[in-house]
Amino acid sequence: MNYTELVDKLRDTRNLTDEEFKALLETDEADAYLTQEADKVRRSIYGTDIYMRGLIEFTNYCKNNCYYCGIRRDNRNVERYRLDEETILNCANEGYKLGFRTIVLQGGEDPYYTDERLCSIIRKIKESHPDIAITLSVGEKEHDSYQAYFDAGADRYLLRHETADCEHYSKLHPSELTAEHRQKCLYDLKSIGFAVGAGIMIGSPYQTTEHIIKDLRFMQDLKPEMIGIGPFLSHKDTPFRDKENGSFELTIRLLAVLRLMFPYCLLPATTALGTINPLGREYGFKAGANVIMPNLSPTEIRKLYMLYDNKICTGDESAHCVNCIGRRAASVGYNVVISRGDPKKEE
Repeated sequence: MNYTELVDKLRDTRNLTDEEFKALLETDEADAYLTQEADKVRRSIYGTDIYMRGLIEFTNYCKNNCYYCGIRRDNRNVERYRLDEETILNCANEGYKLGFRTIVLQGGEDPYYTDERLCSIIRKIKESHPDIAITLSVGEKEHDSYQAYFDAGADRYLLRHETADCEHYSKLHPSELTAEHRQKCLYDLKSIGFAVGAGIMIGSPYQTTEHIIKDLRFMQDLKPEMIGIGPFLSHKDTPFRDKENGSFELTIRLLAVLRLMFPYCLLPATTALGTINPLGREYGFKAGANVIMPNLSPTEIRKLYMLYDNKICTGDESAHCVNCIGRRAASVGYNVVISRGDPKKEE
């Protein structure tokens, strides 16, 4: 099989057959050319810009019991915390002073943060900084809740679909969570007007190439503005503690595939990518990623938001994170910019 021709076809048509996707995903022979072409496509649309998002991990309580997650409900070894509204607003203000124009509010599915509480936080951030984009990552809600967040001023919503295959989903989650409901949430968010982020773990337990291809098809239908992927990383206090971590190489390959499939999407180089490989985020940039999310949470609680083991940058001050990321991006030819970093629209 001529893998160069496959990459060219993917770049030109943004699509392949299932058989062609399988061939491309299961070989490393095309990796160099694939990442080269992905980088060219990204540069033609976004140049060398890397957009920063300031991440505030405001609660590690979660009502769910996902088998892979370190803050799952039944993990009794987690020291739990919640940030109050004042602390969250202070983190957002610090981020604004450091140049962030997108704030990401991320947490477990914590019933303490009612719609009223979340909407109050959203409104107050927007009142102080009208030019900031607010991204939420707080899990599965009902349509009315999402509408309330949007009306309060939230702009974007991140909700990884994890896997589009219902049977595979059931192997990663307890029975009260379903792939159908998670996908409904994503379509609800789209219908309301959010810029939506979906995504998967690469190498999650029981995942096959066919599952990944199904994910690609799901995202072709959803048309997310953001796609977050990273390698599965195990956590010592979960049922998947002994499962093998995901592949760094396959994650980079998929970043490049996604850039060619979705040229205008926002594609993060995730913390998990930097955790599995010390230069993971730099490789991510070179494969088409154009977003990075430094942590603005108070330093003393960062080590408590541990979805997987050995998470990087848990002890860094926010300003140090910003300076470090700027240097690392520049070292491979990219430029961190102060911008909301809205997804560009196809002309």
